[in-house]
Amino acid sequence: MSQNRPPSVDSVVRRLDDGTLPRPLVVATVREVIDLARDRPETDIEEEVARRLESLRRSVPRKIINATGVILHTNLGRAPWSSEALTAANEVAAGYANVELDVQTGERGQRNDAAERLAVALTGAEAALVVNNNAAAVFLSLLCLAPGRPVPVSRGELIEIGGSYRLPELMAAAGAELVEVGTTNRTRLSDYASVEDAALLLKVHPSNYRVVGFSEEATVGELASLAAERGVPLVYDLGSGLLDVRTPWLSGPSPGWLADEPGVRQSLEEGADLVLFSGDKLLGGPQAGLIVGRKDLIERLTRHPATRALRIDGATAAALASTLAAYLAGRAGELPVWRMATASVEELTERAREVLNRAGIEATLVDGVSTLGAGSAPGAEIPTVLIQIPEGDGVYRRLLGHDPPVLARRSAGALIIDLRTVDPIDDAVLVSALSDE
Repeated sequence: MSQNRPPSVDSVVRRLDDGTLPRPLVVATVREVIDLARDRPETDIEEEVARRLESLRRSVPRKIINATGVILHTNLGRAPWSSEALTAANEVAAGYANVELDVQTGERGQRNDAAERLAVALTGAEAALVVNNNAAAVFLSLLCLAPGRPVPVSRGELIEIGGSYRLPELMAAAGAELVEVGTTNRTRLSDYASVEDAALLLKVHPSNYRVVGFSEEATVGELASLAAERGVPLVYDLGSGLLDVRTPWLSGPSPGWLADEPGVRQSLEEGADLVLFSGDKLLGGPQAGLIVGRKDLIERLTRHPATRALRIDGATAAALASTLAAYLAGRAGELPVWRMATASVEELTERAREVLNRAGIEATLVDGVSTLGAGSAPGAEIPTVLIQIPEGDGVYRRLLGHDPPVLARRSAGALIIDLRTVDPIDDAVLVSALSDE
């Protein structure tokens, strides 16, 4: 509804401020809309203010039920934390903690000492360094080891991932000179060898796509030999963070859907000098970037002034240490990521039938696949069972409007729910959302 004379800020605030947002934010929003209405007289001020305030309320980080079947959903925060990691982080965040204090000597300590020692024990590396994400790990490595010098990278590994992260742009920001070698589908060792005065060799695991068919790439072992011959380090941006291809934390053989995913431990054994990977992907912990490898290189990175700007906070360090400790204790199979990924179709089918029975809605169960997501094991498909609700657009919106919101997916007009990514304790929430008319 258009208005010839805008109402006062105070009158709009009194009518629309329900106390769920800080009053200064409500006042600022009302003023913005009233200013907008002066140029756009057709604006319904109260309607627009109400819309913006609701958008602000819903943008505050909150719990979401992930019913998409994408285990590492980038838009939903990737890996859920274990209860032990949550407890560790909460203990540190809720008060004072030995974030940078050596409690034995009373002197200043190292922020990530526990997590880095655990990473060394798990991977067999000489040393480790933790930063705030894997992009930071790549940036720091290039900034410290290759400023102003050539770095060869296969054209088939010039990755772009979500959020418009592009490797060439990151390399330019770090001051390294990108030298593209080989072709998109075939890059040989001789292509890397043709680059003179390279500061290091950089291999990048294309963790969100695959090059298949008529393709060829230099192996880590081949590149390690060339790097040693040239007296430069081999840096492997592994990305997704599978610690060991043998997955000793799981009972039975390694899942088939991990067949093409490289392991951190194996990459070091093959000769990589530094291996870089994420904490919040297949590792199953908080957002972090881990760098493991040669002690002399880690020490150089640690001393670089940029390292301080890329560090993680104490609560995240505690959660990461707890996650890594679960691997050493043989309990990593209990981490939410691995628990969800290995849930059987039979278990999911039983849960799905119970949800539908309690919700009392019309739906069918169909065979389908879950995915890892977040640039991990691209193309990998994990068999699952799906709840399929016909003509589900209205249900989709109703689920998003629930408290807490439930995110499912849509396909050809149907609503698709995959319980693989729903914690069993949240099945009751899903029932409530589905049955709420």
